[in-house]
Amino acid sequence: MDRWIAALPMYNVTQQHERLWRALLTDALAAFSRAGGPRNVSLPNAPYGELAQLWRRRDVLLTQTCGFPYRVLGLHEAVHLVATPVFDVEGCDGPRYRSVLVVSTAAWERGAKALTSCFGLRAACNGADSHSGMNALRHAVAEYARDGRFFSSVLWTGSHSESLKAVSDARADIAAIDCITLALLRDARPDLLDDIRVIGMSASAPGLPLIASRALGKNHLEPLRDALSHAVEGDPDRARALRLRGFVALSTEDYADIERMANEAIALGYPTLR
Repeated sequence: MDRWIAALPMYNVTQQHERLWRALLTDALAAFSRAGGPRNVSLPNAPYGELAQLWRRRDVLLTQTCGFPYRVLGLHEAVHLVATPVFDVEGCDGPRYRSVLVVSTAAWERGAKALTSCFGLRAACNGADSHSGMNALRHAVAEYARDGRFFSSVLWTGSHSESLKAVSDARADIAAIDCITLALLRDARPDLLDDIRVIGMSASAPGLPLIASRALGKNHLEPLRDALSHAVEGDPDRARALRLRGFVALSTEDYADIERMANEAIALGYPTLR
């Protein structure tokens, strides 16, 4: 491959975070190049278009996906697993993370202070292919569903930030939010959480994996992981702002937990978030 692209689209919760991730990626690619990696790599600007297409491009040197499409929707069969980030966030344990279950203040005041009290509420969800927004929430409520339903409605929002806005402005009552996204928003935009109450957390799962096209030789994967670690260590202030501790190498089988959560919900008669 003569030309490559690279992008880290998953935790750009503000423009400042987008700049920081882009700077970290630039430093990592420079270190990778010095170690013998490709030099001709472009970094497209956001918005990145349809992410499902980005993840499967043959010229993707490095990007980040969600664990649900990676493990459940078959992406792991088409890409290399490069690394998984480790964050300094409540709800994270090494490379694993959780979703934070949140409700509106109004729902809280009406008694929605535990998941068992949320039957019949209106849910907001970022997307049907999201582990943190959909799969984790489906798994959490499956045992309480009745006739395959737990919520009165589901509003599909396109992002965790939009799900929080939907809960805040009374278009929805409850959502599951990636704990890292929530922490970054709490740091940068605490006003978005004024009308939000936390009622719990989902089960733990492996974090959002960094992946590469299989057009990249396997011999490059370890140097690429080393370059990512170099970029983290090279700018501690940036790493703190991103709440990023580093990267570790997981296996495809580590992500089987996400598929197991999906299968457990299905076995309980709750295959669809509704």
